[in-house]
Amino acid sequence: MKYYIKCFKQYFDFKGRASRKEFWMFVLFQTLFTIIAMGLDDILFGYPFIGDESGPIWIIYVLLSLFPYFAVMARRLQDVGKKQNWFLLIFLPIIGHIWLLVLFLKPSQNEENKWGPIPEI
Repeated sequence: MKYYIKCFKQYFDFKGRASRKEFWMFVLFQTLFTIIAMGLDDILFGYPFIGDESGPIWIIYVLLSLFPYFAVMARRLQDVGKKQNWFLLIFLPIIGHIWLLVLFLKPSQNEENKWGPIPEI
């Protein structure tokens, strides 16, 4: 949970590096809170948990967490030695997602790079 909060504290911080653990813990809590928001929309407003419509709680949560997600993605890419604009691969169907997954799973560079020192675990 501390990594999730850290990412929200670094809301617009696209500089520096993010460890593999920091990135994947953020993704884990992002997924859990998204499921909770969808469940609350179903219970409170009657929006189906799985369907074409999105409820207001889910929409607000996604909008609030969009920039922290982009920021931690950019810092993670910098941690493996890539420029932050590599996250644009997300717009390439299938191939882009697979390539980003490979990059996000790579271990950190073992030395200081141009984006900063090795992140603490």
